[in-house]
Amino acid sequence: MKGLRSVGILSTGSYTPEKILTNADLEKMVDTSDEWIVSRTGIRERRIASDDQASSDLAYEAAVKALQKANISAEQLDMIIVATVTPDHSFPSTACILQDKLGASKAAALDVSAACTGFIYGITIATQFIANGLYRYVLVIGVEALSKITDYTDRNTCVLFGDGAGAALLGPVASDKGFKSFDLGADGSGGKLLSVAAGGSRNPATAETLEQKMHYLSMSGKEVFKFAVRVMNNATETVLSQAGYEKNDIDLLVPHQANQRIIDSAVKRFGLSEDKVVVNLDRYGNMSSASIPVALDEAVNEGRVKDGDKLVLVGFGGGLTWGAAVLVWGTEEYVE
Repeated sequence: MKGLRSVGILSTGSYTPEKILTNADLEKMVDTSDEWIVSRTGIRERRIASDDQASSDLAYEAAVKALQKANISAEQLDMIIVATVTPDHSFPSTACILQDKLGASKAAALDVSAACTGFIYGITIATQFIANGLYRYVLVIGVEALSKITDYTDRNTCVLFGDGAGAALLGPVASDKGFKSFDLGADGSGGKLLSVAAGGSRNPATAETLEQKMHYLSMSGKEVFKFAVRVMNNATETVLSQAGYEKNDIDLLVPHQANQRIIDSAVKRFGLSEDKVVVNLDRYGNMSSASIPVALDEAVNEGRVKDGDKLVLVGFGGGLTWGAAVLVWGTEEYVE
């Protein structure tokens, strides 16, 4: 659109806690096995936040790395967007807590709750502010401390989730670089398929909700799986079409890291080779909104992302929500 800036990712950063929870560890906790977990999910281990670590602590570590890479100070930030379903508190927002930790005194701050799609929602929102010239630098962080809401006696969910944070600093880039298309969607009729039932205004915390374990995450695995396969493929096709690209144009697919079988479905659908897909769920499990930015940061650090590469970022999750974006990689800031 004429008059709008092109917006891209200037830098990335990520952080995962030190504690590792392996499949062997889970075998001692619930009735499961390494073979069962790997064959059905592809996950071998996940990272777990310490008792004194909240989401803002994980987000801070990732944010600092992203800012340092771009040589941008926290005082230069115009906005901070934190995507999370495990905020430090109901309010103030985790973004406000992070703003204070960073010393980003002039930055607006807000949280986005779109579960595993949260990072895609966050970068879509950030792009609008930068494109229209209102802001220059927006820091988007996907962060989760899912271990805090996981029932480790439920073998169907406890094997899936891990903790971590990924950050991306967005800013203006040259017109041939940056984000070329976005696709966001939601189907609230499926909200109960992946949710935490208590803790909000519908079911405030009581002795009864605690006894019934309503503050833990619950999921209808088969239904969520079918939804994920469908929307991941559809959203990818949509953003490619909007950007004027074909599936053969994809240089790197960075999908939400939920299940290896879901990723394999997309790989087959789009005819991608292994080197064109980022997969790290074997080491981290499902980190919800943190999974895409952590995977992207690792790919960047490993030299898998080159200037001019066409990337597809795609996620799906609770809400139910989905989102995808096409990005032409280029981290050189555009100066008017």
